Amino acid sequence: MKKRDLEKRLKKFGWQLKRHGGNHDYWTNGEIHEAIPRHNEIKEILARKILKIAKENPPKK
Repeated sequence: MKKRDLEKRLKKFGWQLKRHGGNHDYWTNGEIHEAIPRHNEIKEILARKILKIAKENPPKK
């Protein structure tokens, strides 16, 4: 999966970019954060894992 597609899906779930790291970008819902590798292509299994976590943990209001 393309990194930009993964980021678009994370935004749809209400997640935001927290910070850029050396090798990863860190996305958060306010409580939980996930590291996203800084590659153009993210392995499909990893992308599904990240999206599953994002879907199960929407931002708290």
